[in-house]
Amino acid sequence: MFHLIRILSLLLFSSVVLTAEEDYALKRENMIRAIETDVVATSIYLDKKALDPRVMEAMNTVPRHALVPIRYRSKAYLNRPLPIGYGQTISQPYIVAIMTDLLNPQPEHKVLEVGTGSGYQAAIFSRLVQQVYTIEIIEELGMRATKDLAELGYDNIQVRISDGYYGWEQHAPFDGVIVTAAASHVPPPLIQQLKPGGRMIIPVGSSFLTQQLLLIVKDDEGNVTTRQILPVRFVPLTGSH
Repeated sequence: MFHLIRILSLLLFSSVVLTAEEDYALKRENMIRAIETDVVATSIYLDKKALDPRVMEAMNTVPRHALVPIRYRSKAYLNRPLPIGYGQTISQPYIVAIMTDLLNPQPEHKVLEVGTGSGYQAAIFSRLVQQVYTIEIIEELGMRATKDLAELGYDNIQVRISDGYYGWEQHAPFDGVIVTAAASHVPPPLIQQLKPGGRMIIPVGSSFLTQQLLLIVKDDEGNVTTRQILPVRFVPLTGSH
């Protein structure tokens, strides 16, 4: 009788877990639809009405709920930023999607991220490129992201706790550089570490004025061009600079 009760309890627990995963999957699908709607609404800025299907598949695969604080997991798939502690946020899924798409990630690419935060953006890139290097200046967030990403099996991500303004010269040059906090200017070391033919996406501006999401492209000769994409709002980039 005891064994029967135990088996029934295990089956019930498995059913609850399965139901929770199904619920998250449904919420991810709703998130994808919200992103698609926002992309169409902002197509005049993006010069496109749909993002790369590979990017959208990554957005629909990575478990955002596992990379936010437990108290916010019920809101993980809302198309909005969420607090992750230490005055930082996990970016709105729409913003994550367009920044990823603008970098045009390819399977053979090596990408540098400045501002690991929860690890969500790095996890998205890990599904799209060969290697992700990500830097977090807040030690507690960097350690948490390292642990969470490892537990989720993202083994092509390397996290460093440091000041991302100066990049990661050891692993440069990078095919893509993404900055997930607003800088007052484009950090020269990040431009230097961008490979010819590479792309960089960064929000530039202060906390009190309009920030602009910039796409920076370095051509094969090393010439740099900059394009404003759309107005955004990010937490400020911090560090000794």
